[in-house]
Amino acid sequence: MKPILIVEDEYPISQVLRAYLQKAKFDTEQVYTGEDALARFDEIKPSLVLLDIMLPGKNGWQILKEIRKKSNCPVIMLTALGEVNDRLTGLNEGADDYISKPFAGDEVVARVKAVLRRTEAKQPSVQRFGQLEIDLDAHRVKLNEQNIELRPRDLSLLLFLAEHPNKTFTREQLIEHVWGFDYEGSDRAVDLSIKRLRKALKDWPASEGEIRTLRGLGYQLSVYEE
Repeated sequence: MKPILIVEDEYPISQVLRAYLQKAKFDTEQVYTGEDALARFDEIKPSLVLLDIMLPGKNGWQILKEIRKKSNCPVIMLTALGEVNDRLTGLNEGADDYISKPFAGDEVVARVKAVLRRTEAKQPSVQRFGQLEIDLDAHRVKLNEQNIELRPRDLSLLLFLAEHPNKTFTREQLIEHVWGFDYEGSDRAVDLSIKRLRKALKDWPASEGEIRTLRGLGYQLSVYEE
């Protein structure tokens, strides 16, 4: 496995992260500024990035945006900020998880393993379901060759369902995988997101697939083979 890139400007914290990850048999690389993070990212193409938000020079939000322009590499945000809006910003910008400081080293390792498991289980980048095309890496959706504009959270939900076609997920599971562990809002946010997705995909032929509600079970992206 390629190394995990630790982007943390506080040396003691970086060393603690490195020690716990190496104890768990992960290789690591450490950088301390945003500029070095982007340069090292291109060199080693890491398996995952642990990315602090408060960095000298380019901050974590800027680094995350640059990474997402060229890669779907999983990114876990690290920050001392604890506000809900900060967590939602990271997840909406394409972060895979979010850990607030102070943190337990064992928790970081567990989060890293969980994100890597989800990443390794992903399907090929472009999923096609008849006229519907979903590019998981580019975060782009097309219907009959026309781009479909979606809210960031709705897009993330559709991407997740597309990675697991014909599999049913409860609201709680979707909150965990799409909204993140630290989400503190109502699980009814899932229902509203599904409603918006159905409206956006209203011209997708029912003979090819649909977003289904399985009463008492949850939601799934059902796709049909000819």
